[in-house]
Amino acid sequence: MEQVISIVVRNQPGVLMRVAGLFSRRGFNIDSLAVGITQNPEFSRMTVTMKADASTVDQVCKQLAKLVEVEAIKVLPPNASTKRSMALVKVKAGDKKLEILKLADVFRAHAIDVTGDSLTFLITGVNDKLHAFVDVMRPCGIIEMVQTGAIALERGDEALIVEKSRYTWPKVVDETKVRKNCTVI
Repeated sequence: MEQVISIVVRNQPGVLMRVAGLFSRRGFNIDSLAVGITQNPEFSRMTVTMKADASTVDQVCKQLAKLVEVEAIKVLPPNASTKRSMALVKVKAGDKKLEILKLADVFRAHAIDVTGDSLTFLITGVNDKLHAFVDVMRPCGIIEMVQTGAIALERGDEALIVEKSRYTWPKVVDETKVRKNCTVI
């Protein structure tokens, strides 16, 4: 069963490597990973999707909680959360531009680049919608595509918010003062 784990971490270098390394060392496969800053720039939110049973996810969460940079963890309930991904799809258009644009409109995909004989579309939604769009565009000739990892939030008033770190962290050094004292070779 697909599980979505939302993790609030310190926004600092190396945290992604430590979290991904934990999954790797334990032999867990990450199906999707997305990281972005939260409403508080001190923290980032990781959304990890993986296929696993409840006991495996419980084990992953216990291991994640041991990392000092991890501030909060929540397994999002499948029926009470919203999840979306994004894809960019570049298609050969040729003389069928109008037909392809109408087809993309059915999926609410937006043409973000119309250059020469190609069209590039931006589409967001659940993975099934993205895969269906790619399947429809495949006969037109997909030049290239890329898809993001899923991002997700729990529905309703529930929120995974961290106002303050559970640890005391050293202050960030003012880089402008440090650079004045450095000599470039």
